[in-house]
Amino acid sequence: MSSPTRNVDDFLIREIVLTHDPGDQQQLDPDLLLNLVEAIFSRMTENPIDFDQDTLFDYDLSASKEPVCRTIYKVSNEMLACCVGGEDLHRSTLQILEMLGPFRWDAKMVVALASFVRSYGVFWLVLQLQSENALSLLLAVVRRIPSTVTFMRPRFKALNLLVGTILRLTRLLISYESWSTMHEMVDNQDREITRSRICLACYWICRSLLVCFSQIADLRNFSLEQVSSDRAVVAAWGLYSLGNKLSCFCIDLGECIHRCQQQIERRLYEKLLCVFKEKGDDNQKALRAFFSWQDEFPFKDSSSKKIGILELKSKIVLLLITKPDLLPLDKAYFLVQQTTGAEDCVVLWIPVSSTNGWSSAAKTSFEFFSSRVPWLSVRRPWSLHPAVVSFFRQEWGFGDDPVLVVLNEDGLVSNTNAMDVVWIWGARAFPFTSEREKELWEQANWTVGLLVGGISPLLSQWIEQGRNLCIYGSDNIDWIRNFSKKIKKIRALGFDLEAVYVGCKNPGENVRNIMHTIDQEDLSSSITFSSVDFFWFRLETLKISIGQQGQAGRCDEIEARVGELLDSGSKDGWGVIGKGWSKDVVMLEQGVLEQGLEALQMWRGNETVTGLAGALRAALEGPGDGRGCRHDEVVEYEEGLAEKTKICGQCRVPMEKFVVYKCEA
Repeated sequence: MSSPTRNVDDFLIREIVLTHDPGDQQQLDPDLLLNLVEAIFSRMTENPIDFDQDTLFDYDLSASKEPVCRTIYKVSNEMLACCVGGEDLHRSTLQILEMLGPFRWDAKMVVALASFVRSYGVFWLVLQLQSENALSLLLAVVRRIPSTVTFMRPRFKALNLLVGTILRLTRLLISYESWSTMHEMVDNQDREITRSRICLACYWICRSLLVCFSQIADLRNFSLEQVSSDRAVVAAWGLYSLGNKLSCFCIDLGECIHRCQQQIERRLYEKLLCVFKEKGDDNQKALRAFFSWQDEFPFKDSSSKKIGILELKSKIVLLLITKPDLLPLDKAYFLVQQTTGAEDCVVLWIPVSSTNGWSSAAKTSFEFFSSRVPWLSVRRPWSLHPAVVSFFRQEWGFGDDPVLVVLNEDGLVSNTNAMDVVWIWGARAFPFTSEREKELWEQANWTVGLLVGGISPLLSQWIEQGRNLCIYGSDNIDWIRNFSKKIKKIRALGFDLEAVYVGCKNPGENVRNIMHTIDQEDLSSSITFSSVDFFWFRLETLKISIGQQGQAGRCDEIEARVGELLDSGSKDGWGVIGKGWSKDVVMLEQGVLEQGLEALQMWRGNETVTGLAGALRAALEGPGDGRGCRHDEVVEYEEGLAEKTKICGQCRVPMEKFVVYKCEA
């Protein structure tokens, strides 16, 4: 047999449900409007909160079928009329709920709160300014607002505590209703219990707000002596009692919502695992599993235009998952440069906070970057479900470093982190799959183009033009001056050679000063400090990417040479000489480099040498004993020579033709 209290609650819930009219729901962002309400209310207490002025002022109270501002005005007037008219509190509460019928449950309460704060805020503003502003004083007379709050402090304290509890309870409602499309993942019993608790919470929130309105009306109708009488004590006690009742609702409803959220998180995670195991017709199912739970337009471009999931159909989507501050500005610019030019490919930035919530600083950082990068961004990343964030961390390895997950046209993950391949190869790596990355490494050779490709527009231009480049580094300005003299002597001999300074590993202020000296004294060509930083970052990325490929033998030379450069970054001096994407590269350090450049002055004019790098190598090795190098590796043809010319595979020097006769006896 059910208890009388249970029967009363059931009957009340039925009455509340009858006021709900979800057929033509009003569009409203309850979270943003509640932020505005909280900011206003905090200014009437002793603990004002900081707020993002731009975000709040961008909120449009008139953007809906019936402007929300009009609804707030109507509800505010209706609440005040109910209090002044002395109507039955229960009937008045249901009447207010009927006015809010088209809204979702959480939006109902936010609009009701905004209606109260609208009147309460004006009351406080006039109360505080009437002693120093003539207009406020006249308005206080018209509104019958007392001239002091000394005798009203107990009542205001109780009222503010009650409103604070209402705000916390409304936050709980928003946390549950924001995932309304996921409620089907909750067990029926838990879902029904939670829904009943929400109906009762909404009823008591509206009823409490009516009581708060009555307190304001009461203050206008009595003299100071009456306000400070026993009636004021009774009123304050009634407000405290309502606050305690709503606090119990907070605890009870919070436990119900927590159970529901645990079930949603577990089942959503399982669903995400299943989505990426099955090949679909397109990428829509996968994208909706992540982003469509709250909004059909979950993305935005740099102009803040809303973008729907359907617009990404039949495209390769690069999911860029980072912290809210994206990347340092120079790396963010470089990433934009590396992803530009890939057709039918969209970069979608998904910022994820490292903490449970988003601070105002994190939101500001997100708004700054999302309005400046030419990618799509998740419109409200702080609303990502915890299960989605857990999936990013556990399945795709997102942590402190950014990851770039490639989602192909069929909705399958073709690369769990294409960050390295994009840093190294840029648009050449399209469609950025693991197979394409492996293919690029199978085709890769130790070249100057591989070393510096993409880090600077000037270097990229020289590489494509096939010019001879000398990439060098040192932290010793005297060595650089001496080295520059030798380079200029080589150029005076007619060699087409450009020397470019790239600093040393972990470039700091010393490298910046050296670059300034190089520019002032015209010692060699120079690139920007950020490009110098990118060069060493590129070397680290090359080393990591090669290690992940696991191609024993195929990339051994590249790995070894990159390792040597990383180790020699802080030594006295080193250089790499090569031509574009040619495999003929000479890597020299310190004295050997100087010796080679000096020897090269005497080697100019030997027409059998293939290019500057070959000439340098021949100059270093010299003519030997006249019997040849005795290397076994032979290459059939090299660019720049006549076809069928035999080239020594190690010396890169054309081989002379000899006729050998062998006796068959």
